[in-house]
Amino acid sequence: MRVRGFQKEHDSIRADLDEGQLFFWAVEKNIIRCVYTKEGACGEKSPLGIRPRCRGAIQVQDRDNALELSSGRLRLTVDKETVAFRWRDRKGRILLEEGPKELQETRIPDYTIVDGQAESRLVHTVDGDRSFTENLIPVSEHNGYLGKLCFRLKAQEDIHGLGQGEEGIYNYRKNTQYLYQHNMRTPIPFFLSNQGYGILADCGSLMVWNDDSRGSYLLLDAVTRLDYYFIAGENLDEIISGFRSLTGKAAMLPRWAYGYIQSKEAYDTQQELIDVVSEYRRRNIPLDGIVQDWHTWEEGAWGQKKLDKKRYPDFRKAVDEIHKLNVHVIFSIWPNSGIGTDDNREFLEKGELLNDFSTYDAFSPQARETYWNQVKRELYTAGVDGWWCDSTEPFSGADWNGKYQREPWERYRLVGEEHKKYLKAERANLYALAHAQGIFENQRKESEEKRVFNLTRSGYAGSQKYGAVLWSGDISATWETLRRQIREGLNMCMSGIPYWTLDAGAFFVVKEHWWKRGAFADKISDMWWYWRGDYEDGIGDMAYRELYVRWLEYAAFVPVFRSHGTDTPREIWNFGEEGEPFYEAIAKTIQLRYRLMPYIYSMAGKVYCQDYTMMRSLLFDFPEDMRAKNTETEYMFGESILVCPVTEPMYFEKGNRRLQRSKGWECYLPMGTDWYDFYTDEKYAGGSTVMVEAELDKIPLFVRAGSILILEKDLMYAGQQTGEPMEIHIYPGNDSVCFHYEDGGDGYGYENGEFQFVELRWDDFADRLTIGETRKAFPQGILGRQLRICLGDREQWVRYEGNELTISFA
Repeated sequence: MRVRGFQKEHDSIRADLDEGQLFFWAVEKNIIRCVYTKEGACGEKSPLGIRPRCRGAIQVQDRDNALELSSGRLRLTVDKETVAFRWRDRKGRILLEEGPKELQETRIPDYTIVDGQAESRLVHTVDGDRSFTENLIPVSEHNGYLGKLCFRLKAQEDIHGLGQGEEGIYNYRKNTQYLYQHNMRTPIPFFLSNQGYGILADCGSLMVWNDDSRGSYLLLDAVTRLDYYFIAGENLDEIISGFRSLTGKAAMLPRWAYGYIQSKEAYDTQQELIDVVSEYRRRNIPLDGIVQDWHTWEEGAWGQKKLDKKRYPDFRKAVDEIHKLNVHVIFSIWPNSGIGTDDNREFLEKGELLNDFSTYDAFSPQARETYWNQVKRELYTAGVDGWWCDSTEPFSGADWNGKYQREPWERYRLVGEEHKKYLKAERANLYALAHAQGIFENQRKESEEKRVFNLTRSGYAGSQKYGAVLWSGDISATWETLRRQIREGLNMCMSGIPYWTLDAGAFFVVKEHWWKRGAFADKISDMWWYWRGDYEDGIGDMAYRELYVRWLEYAAFVPVFRSHGTDTPREIWNFGEEGEPFYEAIAKTIQLRYRLMPYIYSMAGKVYCQDYTMMRSLLFDFPEDMRAKNTETEYMFGESILVCPVTEPMYFEKGNRRLQRSKGWECYLPMGTDWYDFYTDEKYAGGSTVMVEAELDKIPLFVRAGSILILEKDLMYAGQQTGEPMEIHIYPGNDSVCFHYEDGGDGYGYENGEFQFVELRWDDFADRLTIGETRKAFPQGILGRQLRICLGDREQWVRYEGNELTISFA
């Protein structure tokens, strides 16, 4: 394949090849879009819905052996003989080399029903009822391509992102990763490199990342063209900002969503919801959300969005009672409905079902509106505050069985083919994105005063603009799973998705003792590969209680904080009573989350305004620290707090057997700054490894020197105005600036500028804090508050009335 010529067009460069054409656009000075096509046109709709505005100007120079393109901060050399790419930054440093691109023509099957009558088979699984159409077969084909982007990676290069898998891979070098939607797998067609770039593939099909002796490449299963964006950045934040400029800014969640959310599989009545919330309030344990999981419908009416009136006789009244306790209700809704149910018949009559005749067609705007109207009738009008959009990868049931887990390639093929059969090959990974779009857009038509909260098991590039929070699926209770989840969370956040969470304590707890299972599976003796927890006695085993506490401590430092699972209870009183160690550890963990609420909500403001990432691999802030770049189970929570989760048992092993071991935990403190122990204020030098005591009620935390932490006291819910003084803690060692974000806490006024950042500036040499001027009062804001300013063991008290205020400790 060779370059035969080129042409400068309106805002692009077209290079003619002996096999197709290449097109280039400068989207920004640091972002270039590349398209390789054999069809001679690039007008097809973007699978990701990208509508790039070409703010940059692309220039081209014709050299003897190459085309030299430039966008201001990026330089691209295209070899005329091989069509290989070489990307450089503005200083001439090589970022990446690419081999020739490949588009292999293929015939893509289209499936339909033979004989005009669907033969449906209903399968009851732990993951919900699944409908399979037995006589759905390929009857026609259309042209498409198997695409391949080939990379020549540097020896010391690391690759991150690609969404979330199950294996706990942190660095994708020397690994193969199958990118398909499944319970516990959420692919994102974006990766970034520690060499200063990221690549976003505008693709909705299945994909495979590969890096081994066969080469380094991204394989795209079904495309009409190769269409991707090369994003350069001085740091990971800038690369991710480029990703969000293309796929959409992350919507703000309501303030309450950053508090604690209690859940389990599953509360059975509206009274049980009220009782759980009331008990949290009676015990003075902070709480902001309660989740109603599945099976709220009448027996036999799978997926109905109508409630069983025997168990939920007046749901609006129940929601009102919960709201009076300042707690919000999140409700489980599914994309499929039982064949013959009222919701299902409505979709069928309107022609808005996919070919399993159970799952609605989320790609149709009309079907999305029908779905929302069903949600609205009994749920939204009852005052439900958020949605648990479960099973948004609705065709993974074929793999949700068997005692032994299939091989990775076999699972990819099996589940991928199911998605291709019902969704079309080109959009096999896109269902969750379309579903989230429907929830977001239709709820906003109802009101701009209530932010969308969508807790969903699957997503894709762009989900962040629809108020989606991705959770990691139905994981099992083992220490190894906890370690893997840290790595998976970091990679999801390095995929440009800011809001990720997990089931604290894991979903599945037991393994061999099938009669102790939840999820309506306690009468089934079959062994399943995914139900593989280590604790047959659940909370009756002190070893599980310890694992749960450590998991909850970690979960308190991810963007959305929640507990959920089956097999064993999750509410705090099931782990003991006040004064007992597990109870106290859980209570302190939840209280710590609320103490940090101003810090957390300010991070959320930066996520929207600055494309920030809350849960940060150490690569974000310490790229030059070679040890930090390989540290997989520590991370920054915002710019100030280093989190070092405990990922091994210290007190008990399975079967209530006590362990006799040190309670010390080894932590690496990145170089380039000093660090303070969050609990003791003891100071440590950066670039060192320290051993700290990690008692059951403490997750090791360190604060970066130069940080300013704004803390609340005694909050019972995120929006509470206690009248207590706000605390400002200064950790000296560097000059710094901190911005306290404030808005209305709910609604979309922030999109129209209804927010503010209050600046706090620390002068380390002068021992002086300056709080900037502000005139607008927001709920939970700093204006009019009594402030306790702490510098080590010194403190001062002031009232902030909006004028610039200087506090000196000199």
